[in-house]
Amino acid sequence: MLGGEWWRLLTGHLVHGGLRHLSLNMAGIGLVALLFGRDYSPGHWLLILLASTLAIDLGFVFYQPQLEWYVGLSGVLHGCIAAGLIAWWRYENRVLTLAVAVLLSAKLFWEQYRGALPLSGDMPVVVAAHLYGAIGGALAAASIAILRQRWPRRSTSL
Repeated sequence: MLGGEWWRLLTGHLVHGGLRHLSLNMAGIGLVALLFGRDYSPGHWLLILLASTLAIDLGFVFYQPQLEWYVGLSGVLHGCIAAGLIAWWRYENRVLTLAVAVLLSAKLFWEQYRGALPLSGDMPVVVAAHLYGAIGGALAAASIAILRQRWPRRSTSL
């Protein structure tokens, strides 16, 4: 499996198909930071990033072993968006949260049955990464939410 090149499971998320691809992913990071950045601590964001990456990698290894290439952060970004929506459900306007969640779900559904959105142009897209990443991010965020309920932070003020 992977021809012994296990490092590709990590490096594939860091490499991009060109300047346009990198620019789109950087814009995605900016959007995630703007919308959801304050909703988790840096440690929690690291957990979400790792869970999204792991979910994508496991999805590829077990469900798409024939896949020979993958580049970019779009799957991980979908994980961050899913995690952000879980945080929003607790703290933000529920109508807005539900609307964005429906849009994300519709996009993921479309991609699984019709392929990449037309916005992708001629760039090849491994749409399964978006679904796997969203699942990983949602699972990490749900775990964080459960742990926050069980062990809320103690106030350090006197």
